[in-house]
Amino acid sequence: MCGSLWHGGKKLPVSALVAVKNEEVNIRRCLASLAPAQRVYVVDSHSDDATPNIARECGAEVLQFDYAGGYPKKRQWALDTLDIPTKWVLLIDADETVPSALWEEICGAVSQPEPAAAYFVTKAFHFLGHGFRFGGFSHDAVLLFQRGAARFERLGEKLPCQQDMEVHERLIVEGAVSRLKTPLIHEDFKGLAAYLDRHNKYSTWEATLRYHFLKTGHWGTDSIQARAFGDGQERRRFLKTLAVRVPFEPQAWFFYHYVLRLGFLEGRRGLIASQIRRSYICQVRAKLYELQLLDQPGR
Repeated sequence: MCGSLWHGGKKLPVSALVAVKNEEVNIRRCLASLAPAQRVYVVDSHSDDATPNIARECGAEVLQFDYAGGYPKKRQWALDTLDIPTKWVLLIDADETVPSALWEEICGAVSQPEPAAAYFVTKAFHFLGHGFRFGGFSHDAVLLFQRGAARFERLGEKLPCQQDMEVHERLIVEGAVSRLKTPLIHEDFKGLAAYLDRHNKYSTWEATLRYHFLKTGHWGTDSIQARAFGDGQERRRFLKTLAVRVPFEPQAWFFYHYVLRLGFLEGRRGLIASQIRRSYICQVRAKLYELQLLDQPGR
């Protein structure tokens, strides 16, 4: 029923927001999957490749973002700045695509007389050309929400090490949150070197954030609550709150992904992905230790 609407040219009351930087390899595939959306915004950070040109060719409205530090970052700035004409907003990355079955669910959700304020969507992890069934690398995030019903948390907004786009920050929702069953596809085609380079930058940010948490006891001035039995976001924050003090955290994450979540069933790809997760946490811990050393008296 819903599929016939957009195949017939009628768009859904959804504005898709895509935050990008040098994504010419991924962006066309992403934007092609957003055809049912009434409006598509691409928020760029002055890419030096063909990303903005491709986005315009695909019919998206392109905005440039200049980060001045602190809050808001790219996505929240777009939510604050844009005059979004639709009732619903969908957040998506350039290396993600929305399959038709998920659009069917989105159509059903936004057509309800009393829908939830927001919806969790699973980001299905694809790695080295293969979709993972095992390993626990896929995760849920609030990606679909009613305009004005959600805002990004403020994590370490005064820290010296900043990314211009929300990475670890999650959405705080005012109202009920439900869940869509169909996952979107998360697959980066820029290659493993780019994947590792991005994680090196992320580990610096996370180390700085953890250092702030250990000194102050909070992640930010406005953040997701850490609850062991809360929703997916709250459980992830609870686990992170515990993990920062676990002596063998890198090994624990490898064991979690490769053994407990059966990552070994993905073959060599599962082993590599689990090893990269362990390496990422090793980087975070090493950079955190360096920050603690530099903070010692007399240095």
